Amino acid sequence: MNKLSIIGVPMDLGQTRRGVDMGPSAIRYAGVIERIENIGYSVEDKGNIEIALAERVHSDENTNLKNLKAVADASERLAQTVSDVITNKRFPLVLGGDHSIAIGTLAGVSRHYKNLGVIWYDAHGDLNTADTSPSGNIHGMPLAASIGIGDDALTRIGGYTPKVKPENIVIIGARSLDEGEKELIKEKGIKVYTMHEIDRMGMTKVMEETILYLRDKTDGVHLSLDLDGLDPHDAPGVGTPVIGGISYRESHLAMEMLAESQLITSAEFVEVNPILDERNKTATVAVALMGSLLGEKLV
Repeated sequence: MNKLSIIGVPMDLGQTRRGVDMGPSAIRYAGVIERIENIGYSVEDKGNIEIALAERVHSDENTNLKNLKAVADASERLAQTVSDVITNKRFPLVLGGDHSIAIGTLAGVSRHYKNLGVIWYDAHGDLNTADTSPSGNIHGMPLAASIGIGDDALTRIGGYTPKVKPENIVIIGARSLDEGEKELIKEKGIKVYTMHEIDRMGMTKVMEETILYLRDKTDGVHLSLDLDGLDPHDAPGVGTPVIGGISYRESHLAMEMLAESQLITSAEFVEVNPILDERNKTATVAVALMGSLLGEKLV
């Protein structure tokens, strides 16, 4: 039997809109454990990583990065938990929380692979740094930190850097990129499928190319799925919605193709914000996509 461990990360410190800290609870409430057990997994819920309360976090006047120390501390705890799960030969499924949690997730995962691949399913590139970020919100920086670019407190989580090579990354669904991110994508040769490519090529072709691109040069692939990658019509409960996103059905197809490829060795689903949601719709969508990723079949 396949073994899977759920790790909740109620992080809302990587941005300023409150409520995303309740994401793990909303996803559990939407039936994630039962859904995955019905596919045939042995599921262990490790509970939530301890996160500092936003009201008690003091800003560091030496940086424009919001809540830097608190985010770094939580990332270290998450990295260790994720690493322990993999050591125990279980699949880590991380529930966010805002996307800054990926800094910790990737620090824990990458320790176990020589050539980790990353699929970044997101409306945003999350490739900002203190110099390029318009806001100072760390949830816009996790991919930059993971390739070794940014503040040392973020890039050196787990005691090493980088966590992933730029050529081992595929961004899918991008439609809101800052100028600094566009420059970094070109400079580092990061593969990106924007909504333009998805519309022109179709999701089947995008996923076929992604799987082919990563299969031979990686020894594990992490999926980092931000619910704002989907169109807000299908996933309204996110902090930074961008219209014109990937559809619910296209997302299921993408997850089903990843399941068939057997490439994915770890995953996280982030940015579910129940306060902004409609009757827990976004958490329910997240759970359905997890089912498809983990091999759920219609027949």
